[in-house]
Amino acid sequence: MTGALTKKQQTRQRMLEAAGRQFKSHGYAGIGVDGIAKAAGATSGAFYAHFGSKNGAFDAVVKAGLDAVIEGIPKFQKDYRDKWVEAFAEYYVGKPHRDDLACGCAMASLSPEIARTDSQVQTIYEEKMEKIADLVAAGLADGTTAERRNRAWAMLGILIGGLTMARAVQSRKTAEEIAASIRMAAIHAAGPAQGTAL
Repeated sequence: MTGALTKKQQTRQRMLEAAGRQFKSHGYAGIGVDGIAKAAGATSGAFYAHFGSKNGAFDAVVKAGLDAVIEGIPKFQKDYRDKWVEAFAEYYVGKPHRDDLACGCAMASLSPEIARTDSQVQTIYEEKMEKIADLVAAGLADGTTAERRNRAWAMLGILIGGLTMARAVQSRKTAEEIAASIRMAAIHAAGPAQGTAL
């Protein structure tokens, strides 16, 4: 049985959440250790004690962010059954998620940052994304395992890229147009779905 978090664990969790918000909002280069520590209500010394470096914090943020997706997809599959792809796509490009850059999905917010970082975090990202693709594929119907996995990658790529585009435009009308188009394209790419028996 897991007990309450210790004060040290609470401090680390608070700094991890603050780092996630800052990296997603400002990018890796756009925020420093002092800024992250300040956002967490902690000292820079405490930051280094928990993460060792800014890179260490970024690695931890990537892991936590993608783990949240890994936990979330089966919930969509369980709750929405064979309509889970539509529900997930609606959530993913919907206005609340589009507007929540600081707390939004790590796949969209951090992928461009990861592409510019070192091989260690790219390895973490690849391993987590492989797991996410497998979870998506498990919730798709028809076709071979390889075909479902291809459809999963296509769906994920459309949603991640589409959300990035919708967030980048200034006009609300254009953002809504992109979001609607991306939602339909992602659903089409995924093809028939099935609820995952959990």
